Amino acid sequence: MAGAGDRVTANLPAKDFDATVDFYGRMGFDVDYRDDHWLILRRDALEIEFFPHPEVDPKSSWFSACIRVDDLEAFHAEWRALDLPRDHTSIPRITGIMDRPPVPRMFALIDADGSLLRVLENDKTSATA
Repeated sequence: MAGAGDRVTANLPAKDFDATVDFYGRMGFDVDYRDDHWLILRRDALEIEFFPHPEVDPKSSWFSACIRVDDLEAFHAEWRALDLPRDHTSIPRITGIMDRPPVPRMFALIDADGSLLRVLENDKTSATA
């Protein structure tokens, strides 16, 4: 049985920790831990961990993570204000909000290393245990 402090966090590659801190810092994330081999960024309850991967190719990266949020519109508006490209090939880039039931409403963000972040709206109709 999971305890109150148990959790799972995404682990994504980073070509350069300084560039990753800069990119995600613009998205409201702060450094929670950093050494030469590991980087943890946090934004309130959201946490993403990074490992060094200088050879990652942003155009062929298959790394991804899901971020689930209560206020999808607020996150989308804030991150769209970063003026990331909205086309289908740029890296980094951001999409518009997609509403395709039964999939939760969501948008996608590709970070500078090619990792896909699916930002999904929490289901407002289900009760939490």
